[in-house]
Amino acid sequence: MFSDNKKSKETIDYSKNQNKISEGTKIIGDIVSKGGFRIEGTIEGNVKTEGRVVVGRTGSINGTLECTNADFEGKFSGKLNIAETLSLKSTAHIEGEVIIGKLSVEPGATFNASCAMKGHVKSLNKKPNGERSA
Repeated sequence: MFSDNKKSKETIDYSKNQNKISEGTKIIGDIVSKGGFRIEGTIEGNVKTEGRVVVGRTGSINGTLECTNADFEGKFSGKLNIAETLSLKSTAHIEGEVIIGKLSVEPGATFNASCAMKGHVKSLNKKPNGERSA
């Protein structure tokens, strides 16, 4: 008659949760999370999250990063797979392989990577009726 097995239809928004890896902290291994990260320390391994990753000036990642959006002031070496936007501040230093939706780079940032952008390539030389201009 009475049951404690009521299923909640409530969904949890993990995008509001932010994990912080402080300066002086070094993590060796893989991290999986639904919430975002603020990284001021060092990670040697793979990071996978559905949230945003912010790597501060003292932060560094050596491995693979897979996330929705990323902002870099610090260092990265490895493979980046960003579903939406990668923003590089002037102090950022990126090396490796990068797959992104959009890229924003401030002057002064170091970007030594092979880069592929997701999505469709727009043709700039098409006329409205579909004919190509000469």
